[in-house]
Amino acid sequence: MGGWPVFDLADYLGGHWRLDRGIRDGAGAELGTFAGTAEVTVEGSVLVYDERGTLDVGTYRGPAHRRLRYRITGPGLAEVYFDYGDFFHDLDLREGWWRTRHPCREDLYRGEFHVHGRHEWEQAWTVAGPTKNYAMTTRLRRAGAP
Repeated sequence: MGGWPVFDLADYLGGHWRLDRGIRDGAGAELGTFAGTAEVTVEGSVLVYDERGTLDVGTYRGPAHRRLRYRITGPGLAEVYFDYGDFFHDLDLREGWWRTRHPCREDLYRGEFHVHGRHEWEQAWTVAGPTKNYAMTTRLRRAGAP
């Protein structure tokens, strides 16, 4: 599968990113979009991912925000936690791509991460279960990069 290998997560992820997210239902029909920015700051061995932008889904169009904490566990490795402290998923970008999963009650989130190069990466989540059935793809490009 391969991608652009990342061994220093703080160096790679740190800084400002522009992001665009598409949200589709289980049949592939567009449900909504999110456009905004993400800032990744380093706090010791933790990377704080702070995402802000505009969510346009259904009848809602307005601000949205998400914060995650990446606890670095080794070269290219991290455990990702929600801001309130619960574990979300593991991450290994040493080969430039990663697959992971997150059970959420009876629903299952399946994630794929792809590093396309120094200034661009992508994450895709497919969510399936009795209460959720959708997919989100987020493309992140380093702010100010060519």
